[in-house]
Amino acid sequence: MRRRINGPARSGRRHGAPGRLEPLLLPLGAAAVALVAWHLVVRATGTTVFPSPVAVARAIVALARRGVLGAYVADSLLRVGAGYGLALALGLPLGMAMGWYPALGRALNPVVQVLRPISPLAWIPVAIVIFGIGGVATAFLIFLAAVFPITVAAMNGVRNVPAMYVQAGRNFGLPAPALLRRVVLPAALPQVLVGLRIALGVAWLVVVAAEMVAVDSGLGYLVMDARNAGKRYDLVVAAMVMIGVIGLVLDLGARRIERLRPVRWGFQVP
Repeated sequence: MRRRINGPARSGRRHGAPGRLEPLLLPLGAAAVALVAWHLVVRATGTTVFPSPVAVARAIVALARRGVLGAYVADSLLRVGAGYGLALALGLPLGMAMGWYPALGRALNPVVQVLRPISPLAWIPVAIVIFGIGGVATAFLIFLAAVFPITVAAMNGVRNVPAMYVQAGRNFGLPAPALLRRVVLPAALPQVLVGLRIALGVAWLVVVAAEMVAVDSGLGYLVMDARNAGKRYDLVVAAMVMIGVIGLVLDLGARRIERLRPVRWGFQVP
């Protein structure tokens, strides 16, 4: 009997390690398959336009050695940080206020819903007229891309806080500022974080597009510059790969925040 009881336990421990490695092995395996398929397609078609994975890797190394890659990545991240930070500073309190005060929500929500569907790229001519060609115009476009998802997420998060939570806080005599800080914000935080992650992804998309027309540095500028200066498609695809990798890292970082103990209860994660 003792042997049968201990046997499955040891078997479960043996099967536990692959389970822990699975989230890492599956994406790496899929990436390897994609790279092999990419290489085989380039070889089979004999194309001289679209580069192979080896050529793209060499281009990334060459950009890094010249110091261009690090500088352009830093410029893009700096612009995203500036625009996204401003959107966070304005959109989060504005959305919470719209969710907390119904009259304010009814007054401002139509304006938000009218502006929200407008693509930030449609604002490029306006941004250039107001701010000129440079980083400020790009940061403004990123701000427009991020502020509305953040505002809507904060507003809906506050509105969806169960009334019993708010009533319990009031029964304990909490004033309005303490009630918002200690009850409403923690309860709304899981939904707010989802909006923040979506806004960050949109901001990264917009900075790449805006850099193609409004600045002379950054990964988006690298795509257009490599295309126009000698049709260096290996550099074009290298910039695209870096854009995708950085976007993945940003999304993973946002997901790590969702797993922190204060907000983990709001997400069904293991």
